Formats: sequence, C-alpha cells, structure tokens
Amino acid sequence: MAASDPVTGAFATKDGRRYDLDWLRAIAFGLLIFYHIGMFYVTWDWHVKSVYASAAAEPFMRIVNPWRLALLFYISGVAVRFATDKIQSGSQFAVSRLLRLGLPILAGVIVLVAPQTYFELRQDRIIEPGYFPFYLNYLRLDQIYPIITPTWNHLWYVVYLLVYILLIVPFLPWLRNLAEGRAVQTLDWIAGGPVRLLLLVPIPFIIYELWLSPQFPTTHNLVFDWANHAHRFSIFMLGYFTAKHLRYWNSVGRALPLATGIVVSVLALRMVETFQIVSADKIAPVVGGIIDVLYAWSFIVLLMALAQRYLNRASAAARYVTGAVFCFYILHQTIIIVVGYYLTQMKIGAGGEFLVLTCSTILGCIAGYEVVRRVPFLRIMLGIKTNNERSKA
Repeated sequence: MAASDPVTGAFATKDGRRYDLDWLRAIAFGLLIFYHIGMFYVTWDWHVKSVYASAAAEPFMRIVNPWRLALLFYISGVAVRFATDKIQSGSQFAVSRLLRLGLPILAGVIVLVAPQTYFELRQDRIIEPGYFPFYLNYLRLDQIYPIITPTWNHLWYVVYLLVYILLIVPFLPWLRNLAEGRAVQTLDWIAGGPVRLLLLVPIPFIIYELWLSPQFPTTHNLVFDWANHAHRFSIFMLGYFTAKHLRYWNSVGRALPLATGIVVSVLALRMVETFQIVSADKIAPVVGGIIDVLYAWSFIVLLMALAQRYLNRASAAARYVTGAVFCFYILHQTIIIVVGYYLTQMKIGAGGEFLVLTCSTILGCIAGYEVVRRVPFLRIMLGIKTNNERSKA
C-alpha cells in the first residue's frame, strides 16, 4: 500500500521505492519502441522504410511525439536525485555511470548500431551486399558514406544523459543543498495548486520552443544541438529538484482532472486540423508553440498522476520490466531495421507486415535480454543490473 512519505516527498511504498516511476519509465521506453516501429511506416525520414509507408499513422505518432522523450529525461533526473542522495562520493557515482551508461554506448556504436547503417545504405542502394566490407569502412574515421559513421543513432538519449550526469557531478553538494533549501520555497509556490503546476512549469520550455528551436533544429549532434539540450537538460534538472518534494507530488495528483482537460482539448484541436476543418497554418506559430508545450507538460503530469494512483505497488511484473527495459531500448531499433528490411521485400500486406514486425521486435528484445543477463560480460556491456543492484537502487 502506498503512503505519503514526508521524508522523500514522494508517495513511497513500504520499501521506499517509487514503483510508479519505474512503471512510467518502462511505459515511456515501450512507447518509444512502438514509435520506432511506426517510423518504419510513416513518410517522415528514417533509416529504412516499408513499401506500405504512408501518412496514415502520422496523427497517432503526433500524439506521443511532443512528450515521449521529455518524460524519459524527467524520470532520469528523479532517479539521479535518489541515487546521488545515497552516495558520499560524487566521483564514485560518476565512475558507476560511466560504466553503466558508457559501456552500452561503446557496445552500441561499435556493434549493435552498425547493422542499422548497413541496411539503410542497402535500401538506398548506395552499397553492394556484404556486411564485412561495409563494417571495415564503418569503423574508419574518414567518412566515405553519406551517413556519419560510426554513429550512435537512437542511443543519443544515453549519450546526452551521461553527459548531463557528468556535468552536475562536481556540483552535487551544492545542488543537494539547493534542493533542500531555497528550491523548496520556489517549488512550494509553483506547486501551490494544479493551475500553477500546469501553467508555470512550462514557461522556460515555451521560451526555448519559440526562441531556440527555430534557430537550432534538432540534430542529435552533441556539440551543436542547443535547443534540444535546453529542453532535455532543463526537464532532467526539473526531475532532480522535484524528486523529493511532497507538495509537488500532491499537486501532481490533484492536477489529474485539469491535465486531462488540457490534453483532450488539444487533441481535439489537432483532430480538427488533421481533417482540415481548420487549417493549421491559420494558427500563429507563437500560439502553436505555446499549445504544444502546454500539451506535452499536461500529458506528462497526467501520466504521473495516473501512475501515482494506480501503479505504485511492488509486483513481479514491475521487477521484470525494471530490469529489462534498458536492454530492450538498446536492442529494439536494430531488430526493427533488420527484420523490417527483409520483411517488407516479401510484400505480405501492410497489416500482416506490421503484426510480424511488432511480434519479432518484442520477442527479439525478450530473447536478447534473457540471453544477455545470463552472460556476465554481455550483462556489463549492456548495463543490466543484477537483482542485488536493483534492490539497492
């Protein structure tokens, strides 16, 4: 049974763990997997494409697109706060994150992501069949392909997260004092009720969206991705500062009706635009940007409130997905691209292809995780925690 905990500022279970956030992290990663399956079928640029690609699924993709990654970075910030409050040495935490996140990045770039580039180049008919000759060129630093190699592709999230963690490690004592001091008063005011929570928190992100995003389109280039960094680092730090703030989490729960109303209203507006009842270009870009940010934050609050209410309890399923979800994330896109490349050539129909691709991706992730977690070297390289490590987290 969950109970309000004045020490953690959360709705903690008896063992002190936030199972609602564990579930939300798993749900966010799960949506990301389905989103990337969807990218195989829409007209937007992606690594490989189905012969059945069309704009049909794009309205559904737009429902999750504004908030799916923000939610991941937010939960990562919460997790970092809980983890760093348990350690005495910032350097020890930095080394642990370098191993936990850095090794999967290394394994991903060198081994797991390479097939994505190979099949992208094959579908574009830029290279001839033969993975070994391609792989030797893939590892070369001089670029011979129109795609940058080697690359991290979908692992950019892990790269950015590791960089953010390393950036704040030297300031952890100061950040902890700030989170327990002056930041409390500010958050008390911001989280003074559902209206403040939903309308004040998005203000910095609205500024980023209107000012930075037009100047710096998202590239996932670590050095020049300024608008993306502003959004992701800010939501990450918001997670850090709100992780143990009781009034904030109470406001999240109370904001459920209003957040639901905002989400439904914006989705209704987007539906009207989709069917061209009202043309999207009649909405001023400034207004559209504000609406998008309010929608994204409201959806995140909606999900947090629902998870807080219904998912904050221990279960075997929670333990399994908590242990498996990061490995699923590392593996899923390569499985989608490899299976999708061959599957779409069979032309078995859009519905059948989607079903086979989805089942192959899920089963492939499960099989990969079950193998990797039983091999110590592979488990370390893919950042999978042991049962003892998870119980201490």
